[in-house]
Order: sequence, then C-alpha cells, then structure tokens
Amino acid sequence: MQFRKICVIGLGYIGLPTASTFATHGIQVVGVDTNPNVISTIQNGGIHISEPGLRILVHDAINSGNLTLSETPETADAYIISVPTPFFEDDQGIYNGKSYRLADMRAVKSATESIVPHLKRGNLVVLESTSPPRTTIDLVRPILEKSALKAGSDFYLAYSPERVMPGQIIRELTENARVIGGIDKPSAEAGRDLYAYFVKGEIILTDATMAEMIKLMENTSRDINIAIANEFSRLAQRFGVDIWEAIKIANHHPRVKILNPGPGVGGHCISVDPWFFVEAAPDLTEIISTARHVNDSQPHFVFELIKTTLGNDLKGKHIAALGLAFKPDVDDLRESPAIEVVKLLTQAGAIVRSYEPYKTDAVIPGISIFPSIEEAIADADLLVLLVGHREFIELNPIKLCELTPARLAVDAVGGWEIYSWTKAGFRLIRLGVGDNLSL
Repeated sequence: MQFRKICVIGLGYIGLPTASTFATHGIQVVGVDTNPNVISTIQNGGIHISEPGLRILVHDAINSGNLTLSETPETADAYIISVPTPFFEDDQGIYNGKSYRLADMRAVKSATESIVPHLKRGNLVVLESTSPPRTTIDLVRPILEKSALKAGSDFYLAYSPERVMPGQIIRELTENARVIGGIDKPSAEAGRDLYAYFVKGEIILTDATMAEMIKLMENTSRDINIAIANEFSRLAQRFGVDIWEAIKIANHHPRVKILNPGPGVGGHCISVDPWFFVEAAPDLTEIISTARHVNDSQPHFVFELIKTTLGNDLKGKHIAALGLAFKPDVDDLRESPAIEVVKLLTQAGAIVRSYEPYKTDAVIPGISIFPSIEEAIADADLLVLLVGHREFIELNPIKLCELTPARLAVDAVGGWEIYSWTKAGFRLIRLGVGDNLSL
C-alpha cells in the first residue's frame, strides 16, 4: 500500500519526531496540533520540547517542503493519532477500599472526531497514544464509523504504540521493533506498509487489543520492578544496610536484576500506564495496584528522610533541590516525583530553591526555580539530589564548599559517593542507607 500524504495529530514528544521522520523519508506530512503556540514556535524555527537531534530533524523536514503545520486535519491517505492520555487529577475509582486513577481519553476522542469529516475509503487510521485495552475497538472505531464508513471493509484501523525512551527518541523510533495491531489482518498489513517507510527494526503484526496490552505490560513490569527496589530501600534504611551495595552484590546472581530505588516514578509512561490496567480490571490487578501505590508514596518517604535530617522542623530552613525532571538528562517534567518532593518541602515551611539544568525557564506554581546552581545553593542549609543528571553526579564537593554554607546533603538517587563528600566536610545521607553507615 502506498502513502503520499499523512496527517499526524499531536506534535508532542512522539508526534513531532514521527511527523518529521516521515517527512524526511519523502512523504507529505501535515503536522496537526490544537495549540497555536506549538504551531507558531515550530514555524518560527524553534521547538517546544528538548530532545537530542530533534531540532535538526524538524528543520530538515520543514526545509524539504514535506512537513507543513496546521491546527486542523486535512484530507490524507493515513492519519496517526499521537495525543496525550493522562489520568484525571481529581477523579478516582475505588475498589476494595483502595483508590486508582482514571484515564483521561478526551484528547484521543477529540482527535478521532477531527478525522471523521476527512475520512475516505481506503484510508488508514493508526492510534499511537498509550491507551487502556480495547480503546481502538471500543472508542476509536465507533467514532470513525460515524462517517458512515465501516472499519475493516471501507478503511483500515490499527494500533501501534511508541516504544522509545526520552533522550533516545530519534534513534529508537527507527531502530526499535515496531508492534502493529490491526482490527483485522489487512489493517495490520496496511500499518506495516506505512511504518516500513522508516522503521529499520522488526515490524511485528498482531491484533489491536494485544498491541495495546503489550505496551501496558512493558511499562507495568518496569513499574513493579521499581516498586520492589523502593521497598528494599525502605527496609535497608530501617535495618542499617546500604541498599546500593546490597543491590550491586545481589545482581551478581545470574538470574537477578534488581533496579535502583529513587524518589519515585515519573514521566508520561511508567507512572501512568499501569493505572489503565487497574481501571480496566480492578479485581485482577492487586500487584499492579500495590506497586503504583508504593511508587506514588516514595516522594513522601524521601520527604520524611529530609525532614529527619534537618531535625524534623523544616520551617524557615533553606533547601537547594537539584533536579526537577522525571529522569536524568532530559527536560521532561511530567509526573516528576522530584517536583512532588519539592512541593511537600514547601508545604512544610521550607524555603526551597530549585535548579533544573534542562528546563531553566520552567514555570511551576508554588516552586521557585533558579537559572544556575550557584544561585540555588547560595544560602542553603541542605542540598538535596533529586535527579541523577550527569552535571550533578560529577559535582566536586570540595568546590561546592566554596559556593554554599550547607554542610548537610541528602542523596535520593545514589549518585554521590559517601567517602568523598564526607572528606569534603559534608554529612551525606543517602536514600536506603542506615544512619550508622551514612556518617
């Protein structure tokens, strides 16, 4: 199947790289986003997200003449829906006394509805947004069929999840294996023909609901593994054990691979996707639900560690928070546990100065963000490492002594070595290390 023109709806962390990649491979692409600021930023030569290599890719796509931008879809051969699927902030479900988050599918619904006036026979529609099982069949399909065309007989419909990591999106978009689930075999094959324009990895065909489940399984399994690591850190702290050393030794076992603990789990995938399973089947997801509650509560555990370090009274204490992103060396702040820790500290009366090197211009209500580490640590009583950015891991504690009066530090990611910081004059408290080992 040949494609001369496609519409990519949603120009975020996945949609913009996808649209640009198709365009640089010779296909006419209309990149659609309902946010006029996103459109104008790209048209003026900028990009609204930070990802290595993305600015050059977008520039090349626009200069090729193959990528144009619009706030509404146009008639095309194929439509790709790549919009956010967050959860509702306030609305929650309850099962057996435990709460769970509910998926907000309004963006998917709206994007699908915007396609209906343009849908023609022989078109392909692909949902890329991470979604609860059966979304393609039970939500997207009925909306598209309001066009009077029938999925499977008049047009093709498939689900193909993104499976890339921030910081590696451009490379992994082309090199990773691609899963394409169709509502029927011809739809899956049409999806294969589309992504074959640039995907170098294996293209695996399956059905739509299985593809949806595969995506959720990948992120949910990682969430569960992080949850046990976070619980291990709590146990180690209670028992006077160094969790980082314990994990290193345990991982010498050929069938053991324990992940590292931290202040929690963030980002738009791992911290969100497991809830889609819980919402869809709360009676069958006890482990998944428990893991989510463990990881969601980890920022509170880090907060208590900081509070104990400062003698349980945070009022008026000056704290420098290093890092606000959800993971190292990216600018993505979505669902970041570091932000949650800072909010808890501020609510407890601390004066928190935050520094995020990958997003110095970020605006977060209630959080003071400074443009340099020097300004953030200038008056600090305590330094807190919340994100393992390379810049922070490589800090020289001896030089820091010249920049800050702080001689207390809390490391929530296992990035700072106790001996060198202690030798420089700091008392370093590390997450998951009992008091008797952190002095």
